[in-house]
Amino acid sequence: MYTTLISVEQLQSTTAVIIDCSADLAKPEAGRQQFEEQHIANALFADINTDLSTHDTALAINGGRHPLPSQEHFAKWLGSCGISEHTQVVVYDRQGMNFCGRLWWMLKWCGHEAVAVLDGGLPAWVAAGGAVATGAALPAAPVAFMLREPLVTLKHTADVSANLGRPAQTIVDARAPARYKGETEPFDPVAGHIPGALNRPFNSNLNAQGFMKTPAELKSEFEALLVGCSADSVVHHCGSGISAIPNVLAMEVAGLGKTALYAGSWSEWCNTPGLPCAQG
Repeated sequence: MYTTLISVEQLQSTTAVIIDCSADLAKPEAGRQQFEEQHIANALFADINTDLSTHDTALAINGGRHPLPSQEHFAKWLGSCGISEHTQVVVYDRQGMNFCGRLWWMLKWCGHEAVAVLDGGLPAWVAAGGAVATGAALPAAPVAFMLREPLVTLKHTADVSANLGRPAQTIVDARAPARYKGETEPFDPVAGHIPGALNRPFNSNLNAQGFMKTPAELKSEFEALLVGCSADSVVHHCGSGISAIPNVLAMEVAGLGKTALYAGSWSEWCNTPGLPCAQG
């Protein structure tokens, strides 16, 4: 069973449902177009806006720009992809392992341990000569997916605001430094960050070749960021609950445990009346 990362070589000898999560937040149609231009042979496609998020308020369990659907709704989609509780799932993208983490985390949230991120993503697969295909995904044979107890911790705005400034909570913001500082904000109506949040851009977890850094490197970097704060206190966020997840994954790879996610993130926080926002 692979539960965090899987290498190209390991995937080539593993039976798994493979799902491409490529996306571009500024262009909703771009992910599917990229998939149809080239994807790992036999892979399925997950749309970050429709499959891994919902904009139906009756189904959404949080706010922000990419609200999570209910677990029950998401379980039906998983079943339509041929994923049961016994399936090894491998997720990937072509954007530095940014978007595929969303599906990795959501499966954990539904109690599914056997899901891993392809280290290096599609570029690593292509560089190694892995089989690729074009066009739409082939239909999967549907099965039933059984929900189990979550393996990850989901935080809501009320949780984060109630613990703001307390030692029991250390907020880590995965956005680029300019967005964290409030110098620019391309997506949300308010620029800045949650007061007290630390900044760890999600792409800091990769080496120059586009692979995840070693566990030792990641551990050292996160310990330097946390400056004595317990890893157990960490709550990750970003703009809308997507690019924070590479930090969740990296901390687990580093041996620092399973840390929490604030899925509503800055897009929900800055739109909630009365909550403080900081800059600089």
